[in-house]
Amino acid sequence: MKKQLAILALAAAAGSAFAAPETYVVEGTHTYPRFSYSHFGYSTQLSRFDKTTGTVVFDKAAKSGSVEVVIDTKSVNTGYATFNEHIQGEDFLDTAKYPTATFKSTKVVFEGDKPVAIEGNLTLKGVTKPVTLTVTSFLAMPHPMLKKDAIGANAYTVVKRSEFNAGKYAPYVGDEVRIDIALEAVKP
Repeated sequence: MKKQLAILALAAAAGSAFAAPETYVVEGTHTYPRFSYSHFGYSTQLSRFDKTTGTVVFDKAAKSGSVEVVIDTKSVNTGYATFNEHIQGEDFLDTAKYPTATFKSTKVVFEGDKPVAIEGNLTLKGVTKPVTLTVTSFLAMPHPMLKKDAIGANAYTVVKRSEFNAGKYAPYVGDEVRIDIALEAVKP
């Protein structure tokens, strides 16, 4: 009887440890926030940020989690150095005053075992607004090369740049900006 109780106690302890929230660190070489907007109606311009940090907490059993992402806005990459400087100016990102943008989740919505939406607050150029990221893909599995648990996701939202004090040239240069984030994070 004592042996059976001991086995049950070990199984319960293992089950609760397995269900605990796990923290992952954003992997900066595979995480790229991108943004796109209409350029006078001629084309959709696509740019990205090259430096991103943050953490993701994921609890598969409880179907809960949280996300915090910090984007170095000085790392904006339009593909053209002069335009990078233009986007970093006061009319747009104003990176001298606001060198980072952040997203902090307030709720993660699950369907089954996977997150499908992440509600939270986006802070850009000193302005914080609620946004919802729509998750288009998600995967949690051991990383085949790093031999550590990892997660990855793709998500997007659409914001109006004028609501973040960055609306110069609107409506000619589109006020609506789609923000996409490809994120990978690894357990430390």
